[in-house]
Formats: sequence, C-alpha cells, structure tokens
Amino acid sequence: MNIRANLPKVFILGFFGLGAAVLVSKTFRSEPEATVVAVSMPELSSEARVGQVLFNDNCAACHGDRASGTDKGPPLIHDIYNPGHHSDAAFFLAAANGVRQHHWPYGDMPKQDHVTRVEVEKIVQYVRELQTANGITYKQHNM
Repeated sequence: MNIRANLPKVFILGFFGLGAAVLVSKTFRSEPEATVVAVSMPELSSEARVGQVLFNDNCAACHGDRASGTDKGPPLIHDIYNPGHHSDAAFFLAAANGVRQHHWPYGDMPKQDHVTRVEVEKIVQYVRELQTANGITYKQHNM
C-alpha cells in the first residue's frame, strides 16, 4: 500500500472516525443529561404530605412537580439520588450550604436558608416516599 497516495483517504477516514468516537462518547457518557421524568404518585404518609406542600413552595420551581425536574434543576426521582449515593444528610447540606454543579448541567444550587431543618426533614420524607414508589431504592455507592 502506498501511504503517500492514500494519505487523503486515511486523513478523511481518521477525521470521520474521530467524529464518530466523539458522538458515541457524548451519547453514552456517564453524567446524566438534563431531563424531566414521569413520576408515579404514591399514597403519602402524613409527614410526607406536609413535605409535599413544603417541596411545592420551596423546591418545585427548579426540581419540578413531583420532583420530576425542569429546565432549571434535575429530577430528584433519579437513581443518582438513591439513599446510598445521596443520603438524607446530603439534602440537609444542600439546603443549608447550596451545591456546586457536579451531576447535572444546571449550574450551582444556591443555599436555601429560608427553609428550616424541620421543613427539610419533611421534604426529604416526601422525596424518599416518591423515590420508593418509583423504584429508586438504596444502592451502595462505589467510587
């Protein structure tokens, strides 16, 4: 094979091969994409019903109705938020301190210091009951 004669073909094939590799890597990358999910609504406990009202007043503008996500914030009904990866304490820390962007393409979450610890507790109860009803269960986090 004469490489010099075939160099334009090799260059073109390499260029398209690189493009295909980039496309495949973007399609199958591990970081979740911005999304809105369908969420089944369970029968809620009394504490979770209070949490639902608090969630709707304080969280739904970004995290969506039933924690389904919006174009401003991720769905909390997503396996990335299972209790083995994001414990209840992570929700308390997020409300108290905010969160730097790390799983989603929405930017940083500001702290929610207007929401009390007791209110966050009820919101977490609501989110966990939604998660359980939608198949999001504890999975040990492995790094």
